[in-house]
Amino acid sequence: MTVGRVAIVEDDRALLDQIRWALKSTWEVFSAEDAAAGLALLAEEPDVFLIDLRLPPSREPKEGIELLRAIRERRPDLPVVVMTGERERTYALKAVEFGAYDFFRKPVNPAELAVILGRAFERARLVAENRAFRDEMSALHSFGPIVGKSPAMRKLFREIEKVASSDATVLITGESGTGKELVAQSLHRGSPRASAPFVAVNSSALPEALAESELFGHEKGAFTGAVSSRAGKFELAHHGTLFLDEAATLSPAVQAKLLRVLESRKFERVGGSRTVSVDIRLLAATNEDLDKRVAAGTFREDLFYRLNTVVLRIPPLRDRSEDIVLLIDYYREKWGTHHGRAPRRFSPGALDALVRHGWPGNVRELAHLVEMLTLMVEGEEVALDDLPGLFRKGSRAEASPSLEAPAPESESLPMAVARFERDMVAVALSRAEGVKARAARSLGIDTNQMRYLCRKYNL
Repeated sequence: MTVGRVAIVEDDRALLDQIRWALKSTWEVFSAEDAAAGLALLAEEPDVFLIDLRLPPSREPKEGIELLRAIRERRPDLPVVVMTGERERTYALKAVEFGAYDFFRKPVNPAELAVILGRAFERARLVAENRAFRDEMSALHSFGPIVGKSPAMRKLFREIEKVASSDATVLITGESGTGKELVAQSLHRGSPRASAPFVAVNSSALPEALAESELFGHEKGAFTGAVSSRAGKFELAHHGTLFLDEAATLSPAVQAKLLRVLESRKFERVGGSRTVSVDIRLLAATNEDLDKRVAAGTFREDLFYRLNTVVLRIPPLRDRSEDIVLLIDYYREKWGTHHGRAPRRFSPGALDALVRHGWPGNVRELAHLVEMLTLMVEGEEVALDDLPGLFRKGSRAEASPSLEAPAPESESLPMAVARFERDMVAVALSRAEGVKARAARSLGIDTNQMRYLCRKYNL
C-alpha cells in the first residue's frame, strides 16, 4: 500500500532510477528531467515534490530555485524537498528561505530520504485537514460573502434568513464600508426573485437633474440629449429586486415620486404619459440617521415609514473585533486566488496591530489593505513592519496623522518628515477607498504627485 504520491525532478538518470527504486514500494512516483516538465507534474496532484537544484538548461542552482518558486506560486501548501551537492549548503538554505520544506545533500541515503519525505507528507496531510476545518468553520461563520462569528453578525444572519423569502421592503443601515450591498444581494439570493435581475443604484452618484430619468426612464425628446426612449432602473428590475443605496441623498422631487411608486407600483417615464407597471422588491440602504433627516425636514416622513418596514443594522468593524482575524483569513485567500499569488500569512505582531486598529473604513478598508499586502509583500509572511505606519501605532481611535507620537531617538528630521508624509498618504488612501485621485484632492496635491508618493512609499 502506497504512502502517497511524490513528483521527482532530476536530470541524472542513474540517480533518478536509484530514487525511484528506493521509493516504489511505498510511494506512487512521477518523474521529470527538467524544470518545465517538472512543473507539468502538478497535474498529477502529488503530495510531495522532490527536486534537484541543478537542472537543465544551465544546471545552475537558479534553475531549481525558479522551479521551487513556480511550484509555490501555484500550490502554496505543497511541501517541496530539494537535493543539493556536498558543498551547496548556501543554496539549500536559500531554497528553504523561498519556501522549501527541507533539503538533503547527495549522495542519497534511502533511509534518510524516506524519513524526510514521510515528514513532508505528514505536513501535507495536516495542512489539508486544517484547510478542510477552516472551510467548515468558514461555512459556519458566513452568510454567502458576508463573514462574521460575533454575536452581532450571527444575529444579522438570522434576520436575513427570516426576511429573505418575503417581499417586505428592507432598510439596511450601517456605516460606509460595512457591506450593505452584500446584505442586499444575500436577501435577493434567498428570495423567490433570485433568478430575476438584481439592480443596484447608488443614489449619491446620480446627478440631481438626471436622477428621475435614471430611476424611472424617459421618452424620446423629454429633455435635451434624450435622442431615444430609455427604460429606467425600476423597469430593468421588473420581477426582481431594486437596491437603492444611499437613499438619504434623494432629492425631494424624487422622494415624492418614489413614494407613489411604492404605493401603486406604477409610474410614468419622464416626458411620457403612458403608465408603466412594475413588480419589484425594494431594498434601500443608508449610512445616515434617517430619523434626524426626517426631523430636519430633508427626508419625507411618509417615505421613511415606507422604507423601514424591516430594518437590518450592520455593526461597524470596530464593534466586532472577534471577526477581524476571520475576515483577514477570508480576504488573504480571496486575493491570493484572484491575483495568482500565494496567500500571505500574518505574523502574530501584525495580527495584533490589525485587531487593535479602529477601522474607520470598516470591512472595505480591511479588504483593500489585505489586497495591497498580497501584491506588495515579497515574502510569505506579513510582518508588523510591512503594515502602513498608522496600523503600527495601534490606536483604536480613528486613525489620523499626528506628530504627538515621539519619534525614535535615532530618527533624523528627514526620516521623521518622511514617516509623517507616508502616514498622511496612507490615511488619505484609506479614507478614499484606494482611489488615488480622490486622496490627492483631500491632500491638496495633484494626481501625478500622489502617484509619485505611492511609488515612493510602496503604498
